[in-house]
Order: sequence, then C-alpha cells, then structure tokens
Amino acid sequence: MTISTDWVPTHLISDHFLKRSEATIEGEAKKISDPIVFDEAMDFKKRYQYGSTRVAIETSGVSDATVKAGNKKTNPNVRVYGIDENYLITSAFELEAGRNFTASEIFSTSNRVIIGSDIVKTLFNENADKAIGKDLYINSNRYLVTGVLKSKGSSSGGSNDRRVYIPLYNAKTLYGYSDKPYNITVAVSQPQDMDNAINHAIGVMRNVRKLKVADENDFEIRKSDGILNQLKEMTSTLRWSTVIIAMLTLLGASIGLMNIMLVSVTERTKEIGIRKALGATRKNVLTQFLIEAVVICLLGGIVGIILGILMGFAVSVMVDGRFFIPWNWILLGFTVCIVVGLISGLYPALKASKLDPIDALRYE
Repeated sequence: MTISTDWVPTHLISDHFLKRSEATIEGEAKKISDPIVFDEAMDFKKRYQYGSTRVAIETSGVSDATVKAGNKKTNPNVRVYGIDENYLITSAFELEAGRNFTASEIFSTSNRVIIGSDIVKTLFNENADKAIGKDLYINSNRYLVTGVLKSKGSSSGGSNDRRVYIPLYNAKTLYGYSDKPYNITVAVSQPQDMDNAINHAIGVMRNVRKLKVADENDFEIRKSDGILNQLKEMTSTLRWSTVIIAMLTLLGASIGLMNIMLVSVTERTKEIGIRKALGATRKNVLTQFLIEAVVICLLGGIVGIILGILMGFAVSVMVDGRFFIPWNWILLGFTVCIVVGLISGLYPALKASKLDPIDALRYE
C-alpha cells in the first residue's frame, strides 16, 4: 500500500508480492510473506478511514497483450492493469478525454477500458475523442473505451502510455488466482498527515492480516518521499558542483579583471598625475578605480542575467513548464558582481592612488 502526499502515491505492499514459503540463505530459513490478496485489499479499503485520504487498489493482468481496433492492432507488449475508481487520482493520471470508471463498473464484470496515449496513436490516429465510445479487443476480449489518459512518459516499470486499465473485478475474473497479489495505495492531501496516516494504515493492515501483538509486520511501507529524498540528494550534489564551478570561474574572471585594471593604471599614469596636480586626493583616485572595476563587473553580470533568463524561458517552452524570474538569485548575482569588482580592483586602485604626481606627469 502506498502512503503519499499531494495525492502522489507510495506503497504498503506484502514482501515482494510473494507467497509465503521457506528459502534457505546461508543456512538460515527465511520466511517470505503471503501476498495481499483481493479480500484483504478490499477489507483494508473498507476499514481505513483517516481524514481526507484516498485508498486505491490495483493489480497487474498481463504484460504481453495485443490490443486491436478495426483492422489496426498493437504489438504484443501492452500491459493490462485492473484498477478501482481512485487509482487515477492517487497515481496522478489525468484524462485527456472521456471519464473514469464508476463504482458500479469497478465491482461488476463490465467490459470497460481506459487506454494510454500510445494506444490512441496506434489505433485511433492520435485522436483521443475519436477513441471514446469505440470497441476494441484486448487479446480476445471485447471492451468499450470510456477514457483516454494524457501522456505520462516512462517509469521504472516501463512506458506508462502503453497500458490499458480495466475495472478491478473484471481483472480478478480474467487474470485472478487464489493468491494473486494486489497493491494498495493510500494518498493524503496534506504532507503533515503522512506519519499519522502511516501509523493508522499499519494498525488497520495488521488487523486485516490477523497479526498478533507479538508478530512482526508481514508487509512493508514505501513512502513517496523516498524518491523525493533521492532527488534532493542528487540536486544537492549538483548544486555544490555548480557552486565549485562558479567559484573557479569567478576566480579566473577576477584575475582577468585585475590585469585589465593594472593595464589601465599603467596607460593612464599621466592622467592620474594631472588629477593629483589639480588637487585630487589618494581617496579620490582610489574611489575612481574601484567604481570602474565594479561597473565592469556589473555590466558582465547584466549580460549574464539576460542570457540566463532567455535560456530559462526557452527551456520552459520546450518542456511545456512554468517560467518565473528568480529575483532573489538576480539580487545575489548583482551582489557577487560588486564584491568581485571591489576585490579585483582594490590592488590596481591602491597602486594608482599611491603614484607620485611629479613622476606620473613625466611618464611617457
């Protein structure tokens, strides 16, 4: 079974969905739990009442089905799943056309089907509306199309778009056997309810499985935030790598700017002598060269920010995502430019401010 936040599922499942058996590992006997069967899954769904949670049940049918409509058919690699009325919600699937199964269809042998976008491409020329209300055959069984899902891409279990979904009881009738495993997904709407929902689910499942107080759980909890934590770790590594690369780039840029400012001081030695002869102080000269260094850095920063915004907008258009301007990061960018300008320009500015006006005027 899955416990998740924002209606995104995680799983509470029997160990590996395997029937209880004895397996010898390094001389020790290890018990493998019975799978969660249909009656247990339905009993859990009936008993589990916690806030605004949604409980969904699904089971796999076959993974090598051929789907046919008219004179067109798919390759024999379509996966068939039996689902209830909550599965699309807890698994974050969206309908492009048609409707979800009704509760009466779930618990009848009604031959209804919801199909993935790849099936629509193959059988209905990518026209989702055309598929609704049409008959198709899954192997030798006839079904009426009630819904078409939006494309969701691939996952570790294969393409999510090359699947068909039939009512749960229909799948039990066609593909069921006595110890066939069923997967239960529990989704919560508020992240702060996660732990309480898990504890409640464990208690209900222990009652369903008729476990004694001293017995260990013969099922496991998988939370959706496990994947989120992995992504956070990957993002953290990427972030630190980016910071290191940026620091090395800034170091090279600051050295380059310092050299430019030193050349500028050398070329403008006579100008500095004239300014000092007319009354400019060391502080005036120092401030002038520091401002010049900062302005050069800010101009480069503005160009970089504009390019970054344009690239971000282009990527968001390509992936059909949202785009926003990160004003906090832009402010940080300007701050870094000012600091780099001050550090890089400090030595050339000090050198310019210390020039003797008489020597500077004689410089050619």
